[in-house]
Amino acid sequence: MPSSDFWLAPHYVGWLLQGFWVTIQLSLVVSFAATVLGFLVCIARLSPFACLAWPVRAYLSLFRNTPLLVQLFFWYFGASALMPPELVQWLNTQHILQLVLFDVQWPSFEMLAAFVGLTIYTTAFVAEELRSGVRAVRKGQWAAAASLGMSSMQVWRYVVMPQALRNTFPSLIGQYMNVIKNTSLTMAIGLAELSYASRQVETETFKTFQSFGIATLLYVLLVMLVEVGGQCLQRHRLQVRGGLS
Repeated sequence: MPSSDFWLAPHYVGWLLQGFWVTIQLSLVVSFAATVLGFLVCIARLSPFACLAWPVRAYLSLFRNTPLLVQLFFWYFGASALMPPELVQWLNTQHILQLVLFDVQWPSFEMLAAFVGLTIYTTAFVAEELRSGVRAVRKGQWAAAASLGMSSMQVWRYVVMPQALRNTFPSLIGQYMNVIKNTSLTMAIGLAELSYASRQVETETFKTFQSFGIATLLYVLLVMLVEVGGQCLQRHRLQVRGGLS
């Protein structure tokens, strides 16, 4: 049985849990923002207007074919170099908005850079997944909806997007799991997420197996929760469709 010296001290486990909470927060906001923006980019990509479609094509080609780590470095180091010094100083200063029931803390510049970089990168992949789902909707569905007198907005809302989301649901779940794994790269710009915390614990304690082992288990747990949740939602949706048929 391992001795007491084998295990991490409670406060080091607390460091890992704090980093894990940052990973969860970042994953949630990036997944939500990338889904919303991906939908808009998908519509622009399918637009018959070249002034919309061609810039989106360039965006998708650029951000899908460059390493995420390079993009994070750009948003952290390059973007700050282009900003006025006063703005950079303001972003790196802690700000707290005092509300009636609770206080809201302005995120750190590392968190903002990580959010922007991961969101823009993930949006490009989500948009392409949605576009493939829209392409899978048969032309007859569009024609049938138009023959019923639906407007273009109604066709998208009631006919196209429900089927597109159904077609791409497993792929979208995969993208959300990729977001969780990609957050580990933000340690390179100093964000105190799970990978950063495990590296700090390893540096303090020299217990590499324990610190990175716990971090690995937490990543696996979070990814499994997303996967199981997606499977449950898909199963529930199939049961509802079976009950309606």
